[in-house]
Amino acid sequence: MKKEIRLLCKEEIECRVATINEKGVSLLLFKDARVDQKILDEMFTPFGWKRSHQSIDGNLYCTVEIWDDEKNQWIGKQDVGTVSYSQKEKGQASDSFKRACFNWGIGRELYTAPFIWIPAGKVNIRKQGDKFVVSDSFSVQRISYNDNKEIVTLVIVNSHGAIIFSMGDEDNGKLKNKIQQRVNADQISKLEEELKRTGVDMSAVLARYGIQKIEDMDDHIYKLAMAGLSKSTNKIAA
Repeated sequence: MKKEIRLLCKEEIECRVATINEKGVSLLLFKDARVDQKILDEMFTPFGWKRSHQSIDGNLYCTVEIWDDEKNQWIGKQDVGTVSYSQKEKGQASDSFKRACFNWGIGRELYTAPFIWIPAGKVNIRKQGDKFVVSDSFSVQRISYNDNKEIVTLVIVNSHGAIIFSMGDEDNGKLKNKIQQRVNADQISKLEEELKRTGVDMSAVLARYGIQKIEDMDDHIYKLAMAGLSKSTNKIAA
């Protein structure tokens, strides 16, 4: 029982869109129930913990109990789930379980995450009916914590591997410099030559990587675009 719950690694954290408008999107960091189960098994073995659910005043609660060898008894922590409109019962069961695991400390460090805002120039936003939607997916490339279990470094990339959000840095500003490094005049000239050779329109390249103008392209996206164009012998999108 005196084991310390470990912090989440990057592969265990999901990035989900919280809000979206024509100016950009905000993201939230999540863990799912499978991560909770994995950590509980890892920390206490599959036989050292258990979960149960009960309905109180119409709300579904989950209790997660862990076996304490010293006290020779189960120690439980409980929380309530919120309604999922797509799968009400399953949603409440999963949510109450995740919240009970938060009470045990699993993923509590996510509460220290910064406000994550991705401007429209770094994400593919389009109008669908009367609402805005985003076609990009996002993942945590890097995360680190201080001694107080607070997030001090956070790097998020899109599905193309381009960095679209960064906070903090432990390596003397290397990440910050990488994000701020934009294409230079020579790179733009080479890119334009490739576009002319292949017949690909600049707007197609910008749209693919979620940027509005060539000056917003960073070195990472430039290399991706050039690599794609190098494989094209005619008018094929990079």
